[in-house]
Amino acid sequence: MTTQSEQRGDVAALVPAAGAGLRLGPGAPKALRPLAGEPLLVHAVRNLLATPDVGCVVVAAPPGEVDAVRAMLPEGVLVVAGGATRQASVANALAAVPPEFLIVLVHDAARALTPPTVIARVAAAVRAGSRAVIPVLPVVDTIKQVGDDGEVLATVDRSVLRAVQTPQGFDRPTLTTAHDQASDDLTDDAGLVEKLGVRVDTVAGDELAMKITRPLDLKIAEALL
Repeated sequence: MTTQSEQRGDVAALVPAAGAGLRLGPGAPKALRPLAGEPLLVHAVRNLLATPDVGCVVVAAPPGEVDAVRAMLPEGVLVVAGGATRQASVANALAAVPPEFLIVLVHDAARALTPPTVIARVAAAVRAGSRAVIPVLPVVDTIKQVGDDGEVLATVDRSVLRAVQTPQGFDRPTLTTAHDQASDDLTDDAGLVEKLGVRVDTVAGDELAMKITRPLDLKIAEALL
């Protein structure tokens, strides 16, 4: 695997990887679950480092697994202790980014198969002037609004809906301000930026950037590999 020291990009990538991943069933923290013999986190970091734009990777690991996570990743990848929430883990990782990196991506370890082309696309959009960028896919299923009693209330116009993926990209001052001013614990960094009133732009995602959440997702990801 390419070492971080060989990278020359202007982008820092943060990987919050401290979550338990309960929907994946009992076992190790989700980012450390094996996919084709290697942890999800290793696959995710490999694709980040395969993207020339990326010059720094910071992983927020489960607090009790910092040394183990550091040992499984290439030399030069920074590993810090994650927090009690995803938002806290992102904040911890952001604080460890060297000051020269002004473009920051936040990427889920669970999206272990995200192609470098998507990562580069997000970074390029921030470099071109967007303060916040998310990769998205059109919603293909019919979406219903349903009441508490199970009654269908309405059919939602899916043409205006998008499924959001990661990495999400930001100029560093915007992301820093969003976390400093956060009053709600959100699982989506773009949501924090939206609360600032900052425009969030979109770029095309990729079906390979699926989120591995359930045991079936692992089987699908293994088949794709």
